[in-house]
Amino acid sequence: MSRFCILVRRSSSSTSPPSHSWSPEAAFAVATERASAGTLSPEDARSLNGFLAALARAPAYDDHRSGPSLVVTLFNRVCREEAGPLVAPLTVHTYGILMDCCCRAHRADLGLAFFGRFLRTGLRLNRIFGNTLLKCLCYAKWTDEAVDVLLRKMSELGCAPDVISYNTVLKRLCEDSTSQKALNLLYTMAKEGRACSPDMVTYSTVIHGFFREGEIGKACNLFHEMVQQGVVPDVVTYNSVIVALCKARAMDKAELVIRQMVHNDVQPDNVTYNCMIHGYSTLGRWKDAAKMFKEMMKRGLIPDNFTCSSLMTSLCKHGRSKEAAEVFDSMTAKGHKPDIIPYTILLHGYASDGCFVDMINLFNSMKDNGIVPNCHVFSVLIGAYAKCGKMDQAMLIFTEMRGQGVSPNVVTYTTVIAELSRMGRLVEAMEKFDEMIAMGIQPNQPLYNSLIQGCCMHGNLVKAKELVSEMVNKGIPRPNIVFFTSVINNLCKEGRVMDAQDIFDLVIQIGERPNAITFNTLIDGYGLVGEMDNALRVFDAMLSAGVEPDVVTYNTLVNGYFRSRRVEDGLALFREMPCKRIKPDTVTYSIILDGLYRDGRPAAANKMFDEMIETGISVSISIYSIILTGLCRNNCVSEAIALFQKLGAMNVKFDIAIINTMINAMHKVQRKEEAKDLFAAISANGLVPNASTYGVMVINLLKDGAVEDANNMFLSMEKSGIVPSSRLMNDIIRMLLEKGEIAKAGEYLCKVDGKSISLEASTTSLMLSLFSRKGKYQEDMKLLPAKYQFFDSFG
Repeated sequence: MSRFCILVRRSSSSTSPPSHSWSPEAAFAVATERASAGTLSPEDARSLNGFLAALARAPAYDDHRSGPSLVVTLFNRVCREEAGPLVAPLTVHTYGILMDCCCRAHRADLGLAFFGRFLRTGLRLNRIFGNTLLKCLCYAKWTDEAVDVLLRKMSELGCAPDVISYNTVLKRLCEDSTSQKALNLLYTMAKEGRACSPDMVTYSTVIHGFFREGEIGKACNLFHEMVQQGVVPDVVTYNSVIVALCKARAMDKAELVIRQMVHNDVQPDNVTYNCMIHGYSTLGRWKDAAKMFKEMMKRGLIPDNFTCSSLMTSLCKHGRSKEAAEVFDSMTAKGHKPDIIPYTILLHGYASDGCFVDMINLFNSMKDNGIVPNCHVFSVLIGAYAKCGKMDQAMLIFTEMRGQGVSPNVVTYTTVIAELSRMGRLVEAMEKFDEMIAMGIQPNQPLYNSLIQGCCMHGNLVKAKELVSEMVNKGIPRPNIVFFTSVINNLCKEGRVMDAQDIFDLVIQIGERPNAITFNTLIDGYGLVGEMDNALRVFDAMLSAGVEPDVVTYNTLVNGYFRSRRVEDGLALFREMPCKRIKPDTVTYSIILDGLYRDGRPAAANKMFDEMIETGISVSISIYSIILTGLCRNNCVSEAIALFQKLGAMNVKFDIAIINTMINAMHKVQRKEEAKDLFAAISANGLVPNASTYGVMVINLLKDGAVEDANNMFLSMEKSGIVPSSRLMNDIIRMLLEKGEIAKAGEYLCKVDGKSISLEASTTSLMLSLFSRKGKYQEDMKLLPAKYQFFDSFG
């Protein structure tokens, strides 16, 4: 009790709170008015305790006039005026009311001072007063003292603690992030017997504490223990567990709790489903979120705007804007009036899916429903058109935006300027840039980057350099080497290696230091166009700049040599790698093996593979694919089939590309039954036939003259939802025509739409030779679709 004694000595001399601008007489007046109105009974008005308790419940008049504050101030004034017999004797209940008011007024220190005053009166405390004391100690964050009073002092003073006493202290322990101490106290409480057994509040408090500290396992264990002890959680307790599990992304556990909840006849409410839907949506599990949404609707619960928006966002992110629209429509059907957020989400979903008609229709409906489009909405529309290159439509929306009094922000301008820059419309991009500056909108790094990238991609390096200098002068971080490396990579992929070299030189001029990735990218660019001498020049520059070549550098050079058919140079560089302390990896051997097979040197490739095994490098499925394809390409089909069967016996998991290769190889050497069996076993091996699989089967069946089987295979492909390629259709039509299957060829010609499937020149040439006036099948031309019955006009 030493801290209590110190507290009493410090506080007993003055328990008055700071003076306020209002007078205690006003409190009497308010209380009197409430009494006359029936809120305060006449009997309680004659009782000091009743009066103080009623006044404590009075509504707050402003920030300084809450009921609890009035009670404390009024009590101190009455005591100072020494009203004598006019004031009822103070009881333990009086002090309990005063201490509770201090806690509610966030002045636990005054409450403890009243406790010091109470000790001097010699009054005997009861359990209610003891609980109020615990409340004061906990509010004052004197947690250790609260535990001491709970476990020792209350019993010594003749008032054994009850469940409220324990729950008060448990709450403080959990708020102090000491939930393990709270759990220990809960077990102590359980040992006390029936009078003090943990209840639902007890368990819920500690469970919530563990969740807040991230101790999910302990929280779940205690929750299950709670149920085992016969304490039935209510919907609030269940929801607290579900909310915590959802925040921890433990959605499967959260769903188990819901199932248990329903099993125990506790009905999930809006909070339950809102949390589950939001949790699944955040994780991108839109199917589970949609399932929960439907379950919620079946129970007659109405999702709020936040829940619907969460689900719509997840659906739109996964290209399910149509399903998101159904959620949106359900909101209006249930009487909800969507605000601008669901509209914006659905507009963005339509934009991402390219549903421009739906997007504009939804935009137009906003006005009809009293929703005023903001800058974000217009930016979504502008971005949708800009990203698909429809800048004229984007600029019309931009103009409409200004016409409606909505000012574009830096995001809007960045969207417009970035697309104009990408399209090479640099003059217009700079005009918008200047317009933005004139409006007082400050450009940011992404905007400058888009302009600089446009200048780099379209040859205006002088302007790019100016913009970089402008960024530096404005204190905006200039583009880093990662940005410029990306630009160089894009140019190299387009075969514009000289432009990429210019960007590389610009990087040096502005003081950036190219890294290994930058050098490797430029080396690869030269290798792609077969300029290996320039690739070696960049390699030398790399060494001069003090940038250490890595295995990627050597792989890039070796690949360039093999692509240029300079196989010996590539092999020589490969042999140098160990001398440079560069260890070849799987990619290195992939390049060399593929190169040797393509050069018609299967024996050398096989020897290289043996060397790879000896070095301990793991063999990936891609390596096996290269070997099997290479053997087949070099007419070593029997060897390829033997290797394939050996690998199958070793339980090597093949991909569908290898299966396609082997089916074709088996047909090539007339092992048709094996090819058929391999095709039939695809599903059993956990694979799915693709367009190439069906193409290989159809073409080989046609080669064998099995026209009907080939047609059935083609129908199977269509039923599987696989769209045949234009190349495959042309191959089929030519083969059928060459075999004299004119009617069947006509059926396939009906599928040629001129869009996704169109006739190749070789197919048209064959048809011209077969159906012209002197053609072999001129009389059978009537079997073709009408639009092709014109070839007899050609001599």
